[in-house]
Amino acid sequence: MNKQQPSLLLCILMDVIGYASFALPGLGEFSDVVWAPLSAYIFFKTFGGWKGAFGGVFNFAEEILPFTDFIPTFSIMWAWQYFTNKQEDKSINTQSTLRKPVLTILQPKKAVL
Repeated sequence: MNKQQPSLLLCILMDVIGYASFALPGLGEFSDVVWAPLSAYIFFKTFGGWKGAFGGVFNFAEEILPFTDFIPTFSIMWAWQYFTNKQEDKSINTQSTLRKPVLTILQPKKAVL
């Protein structure tokens, strides 16, 4: 299943929301109890598949554990998907150019009347 790449702005926003609970003294740990499962669910829905499931579990642990809120989980996953998709696109383009038959270039074009 190929999901569309989420926007970088959305991923940064989700990381900032997760970090905001770390920045609020006293309220931080309580908000993590609410934010961790919500963030994990959003992570899973945003990235989908096994990456979304694994990342959702990691995101939940990162948000629920103390002093780990600074890890930009959404942005890291965005970068991972972005750069791995770029690598896959390059290999697909290289393979498709190698498969073009040479004879199609040499065939004369039909005249249109």
